[in-house]
Amino acid sequence: MLEMHHGKSGSMNYFEGIYKGKRVLITGNTGFKGSWLGEWLTLLGAEVVGFSLENAANQAHFDMLSPGYKTFFADIRNLEQTVQIMTQVKPDIVFHLAAQALVIDSYHSPIETYQTNVMGTLHVLEASRLAGVSAVVVVTSDKCYENKEWIWGYRENDPFGGHDMYSSSKGCAEVLTQSYRSSFCNSKNGMKVASARAGNVIGGGDFSANRIVPDLIKSVEQQTPVEIRNPLATRPWQHVLEPLSGYLLLGMNLLKKNKVDEGWNFGPSIHSNCSVEQLVSLSTACWSEISTKNNTDPNQVHEAHLLMLDCSKANKMLHWQPIWELKETVEHTIAWYKTWHETKRVLTKDQIIQYGQEAELKQLSWAG
Repeated sequence: MLEMHHGKSGSMNYFEGIYKGKRVLITGNTGFKGSWLGEWLTLLGAEVVGFSLENAANQAHFDMLSPGYKTFFADIRNLEQTVQIMTQVKPDIVFHLAAQALVIDSYHSPIETYQTNVMGTLHVLEASRLAGVSAVVVVTSDKCYENKEWIWGYRENDPFGGHDMYSSSKGCAEVLTQSYRSSFCNSKNGMKVASARAGNVIGGGDFSANRIVPDLIKSVEQQTPVEIRNPLATRPWQHVLEPLSGYLLLGMNLLKKNKVDEGWNFGPSIHSNCSVEQLVSLSTACWSEISTKNNTDPNQVHEAHLLMLDCSKANKMLHWQPIWELKETVEHTIAWYKTWHETKRVLTKDQIIQYGQEAELKQLSWAG
């Protein structure tokens, strides 16, 4: 028996109002990015349906939201279940975010990582095609690219690869998505499939292990300095709402049958690429109770040191651009956690509304 949560939808007129009344399925909706996306789509008036594993953690952003939509608790590694749910829901569009999302975990569980990130993606695409879905946005990662430690950003036509099992699984998911699209999505009125690659996403409500911001917050809760593994590693940090606005804009264009069924980067401006050390410094400036200590271990598992995205394609062709620079991103992120820590108030909806209002002021196309 598949368990579901029920609730109501709201209203917000962005993305040309295309999501209002649309049935939208989100895989991985109980995860960090998925829970933010579900909340935003609910505000957009969509009929959201979730498809995810149940959260095993004590703290989860999804549970804090009391989400106003139904969720099927099932596993994308199970093809039969995936087809059953997709056929029952018959969504207009699918946002595929379900994944094993941590580099370190991929060293401990390489088979599960590939089963989820590669075969799980194939199951979602095949189930979507069989159910007559109009559009699918497959979310992978900036780590799908073969990392050569370049000082410039990776473009969508750069080769895929990956030193660790997580990165290579995301590269495989991109190759798979391209192949599936070429094989089964050629007809004019058939299913449209695009993939999206984002940078290192931060924001309130992420309580995952082995991620820098959740670890910083734990230092406050546990009153113990958090160990910083790789302080000089540089990443394209961005607030969770930035890539989500890109996914929603991409989905809008797919639903309108515009020719966008390919791969896209949604990363921050070049000024938001900074080291872990700089991110920690900005976070501490926002909340003095954060405490850290460096613990660089020469024997630690491999992680990329330098990684950036070139988002010129999305900037020019989709008229997408980020709104918050790094300082604002950190301020909004720490404000979310600090407010939750002190008052148990969740700022997710407030920050989505604020983000939309700032997009309007900047006259971004999707907020017009």
